[in-house]
Amino acid sequence: MPNWRKQRAPGVARERINESDRDLAELNIGFFFGGVSPEHEVSVISSLQAVAALDRSRYRPVPVYIAKDGQWYTGDALLDVKAFADIDSLLKKAQRCGVVPGPGGKLQIVPVSGRLFRFGQSPRLLDVVFLGLHGGAGENGSIQGLCETCNVAYTGSGVFGSALGMDKVLSKMLCRDQNIPVVEWVALRETEWADREEEWLDRIEEDLWYPVIVKPARLGSSIGIAKAADRAKLDFAIEEAFRFDEKVVIERAVRQLTEVNCSVLGDPDEAIASVIEQPISASADEVLSFTDKYVREGGGKAAPATKIASGGAEGMASLDRIIPAPLSDKRAKEIRDLAVRVFKLFECAGVARIDFMIDKADDAVYFNEINTIPGSFSFYLWEPSGVPFPELLHRMIEIARKRQFDKMRHVQTYEVNLLSEKCLSGLKGAKKA
Repeated sequence: MPNWRKQRAPGVARERINESDRDLAELNIGFFFGGVSPEHEVSVISSLQAVAALDRSRYRPVPVYIAKDGQWYTGDALLDVKAFADIDSLLKKAQRCGVVPGPGGKLQIVPVSGRLFRFGQSPRLLDVVFLGLHGGAGENGSIQGLCETCNVAYTGSGVFGSALGMDKVLSKMLCRDQNIPVVEWVALRETEWADREEEWLDRIEEDLWYPVIVKPARLGSSIGIAKAADRAKLDFAIEEAFRFDEKVVIERAVRQLTEVNCSVLGDPDEAIASVIEQPISASADEVLSFTDKYVREGGGKAAPATKIASGGAEGMASLDRIIPAPLSDKRAKEIRDLAVRVFKLFECAGVARIDFMIDKADDAVYFNEINTIPGSFSFYLWEPSGVPFPELLHRMIEIARKRQFDKMRHVQTYEVNLLSEKCLSGLKGAKKA
């Protein structure tokens, strides 16, 4: 990973940079999880896995839970994954909260009573926001934008990479334009589909033919995904996908499919790839489902997964997979290099997972999608790569702090008073003219 502490900004003494090393034990890490998203529960599992693995000699976890109704809560009771089995009782123990910009690039958590802030209570200050939100607001750049506006360090990719990576259609367009192979696809919006279903079905059959894969364009965890082998199933799959998103993508199915995934850690300047995994589907049609990823009992061929200390949920680590994937050295290097290339193309940071498809019929490799906040933060790919989960979290936090430091090196404001009397009189004169 980039050793940002050895990078000296122009005009900034090295001692000033290294001074931040001495207060690591004082850092409050705000774990943001939950969210108004179909992937709400996945976010809870991933984030509390990270909390359990966090090095407490360096960091203190502060939970910020976003409930399904959009209300924000904090409190130590939210750190117990078992408590989420009775969410109503749990929220009675938690404190509703909001966030406001704090001093020195920190974020303040402020208790809320009804619609009003109770400023009489002491706010908690967050040094770094650790984003564990999956899908929708939280992974699409919106919470990242809030962090940017509040000038707080946060883990993961920025607004651009998050928003672009969340949209499967735009992701494919960018990769295709950069000569990264993608399968053929058709995308449509719900307003385009309405009252023109037969026309669209004709077009999809003409452009792609069967079988096809239907997906919500901006959702993950295999929610709303279906394989269609005929017109009736295609019609049904599109209608089902529109339940989750107003934009849907239909892809030509890879007939002899092998899925492989690779995680990348770093930033746009320097990044490294993990070992590669081959997920195994329990269904005959080889399309990984939400159940395959999160509900199946036990983990198949991967090394034993680290469990949440208080609950034992394994998230993405419970998926049957082969690690490392049974690939030749040449093919493995090709995919790892391609993963890093995609990571940098999307200007990602922290940890991301890039998913690929191999067509065994012609040995072709295709980019499938990028996950800028991957399930379980892909720790199960980094442990066999020589990076234990606590160290992975530490590196993610350090990258977040480096990015904030790099941002502050650049001019944030322009010192000119356009509201001075002289400037205003000039504006008035221009208006009259």
